[in-house]
Amino acid sequence: MDSYKDETGAGGQADGAGFGQVKAGVAGADAPDDTGHGDRADEGHGASDDGGAAVGIDPADGSPRGIAGLPRRFQVVAAVALACVGVIACVQIGMVFLHVAPSNTVSKQYGKAVDDWVYPEFEQNWKLFAPNPLQQNIAVQSRAEIRMPDGRTRTTDWIDLSAQDSAAIRHNPLPSHTEQNELRRGWDFFVGSHTDDNKPNGLRGELSEQYLRRIVMLRLGAQRDGGTVERIQVRSMTTAVKGPSWSDEKTDTRPAYRVVPWWTVTPADLPGGVGDARTEAKR
Repeated sequence: MDSYKDETGAGGQADGAGFGQVKAGVAGADAPDDTGHGDRADEGHGASDDGGAAVGIDPADGSPRGIAGLPRRFQVVAAVALACVGVIACVQIGMVFLHVAPSNTVSKQYGKAVDDWVYPEFEQNWKLFAPNPLQQNIAVQSRAEIRMPDGRTRTTDWIDLSAQDSAAIRHNPLPSHTEQNELRRGWDFFVGSHTDDNKPNGLRGELSEQYLRRIVMLRLGAQRDGGTVERIQVRSMTTAVKGPSWSDEKTDTRPAYRVVPWWTVTPADLPGGVGDARTEAKR
């Protein structure tokens, strides 16, 4: 029994000593630590607890980040710039919506303002989704009247400018926007702003003529076949797309031409670098 008591007493003392050490360790966690480890632990817990409130705060020095960190005058400039961008974006969306939407009271009252905003940079073409999608191939062709050095004048054959674009696009995985759209949209712009007898409808008609002449001169070049290009003429060749083999639809695939009168070339029709035009380089 004595030996059992001694062992039990020793064991009890050992357990008591161990429990006392645990209590001391717990108490020491709240007590200040001379080494400073306790303070760093508290700081770490505080940063994680206040993480939501620290958004936009630089953890290095506690200063605000982003626009809030700028001086007051720069904050005002940034706010005004963002407001202007937002207003312009809203106006752009509204103008394009009125342009493509069916005719309504607003578009009728402010139609001129909408057209002035949209044309020509933001013009929309919805023929792909129309009830009757475009079922024609339209090729834009041009020819030039050239003044030779000896004074003689000669006229070139018709040059298919659309075929040049098609050749540049075919088998090209990344064709340029110019090759895909410039000539086609330029001709659409001309047709949409002229009567059937090629008379311009107001200022947009004159603008479309200037635009088309510059496109053609970029392709032909100011100097061609050893002479100077003095006049140019443009025409379109429209061919209906033949129906599929299983269709009974009868289609006349004979080409129809729309010929524009001769235009005299002026210095305004010669953009910078016209001598390096793509067509001239391929001659």
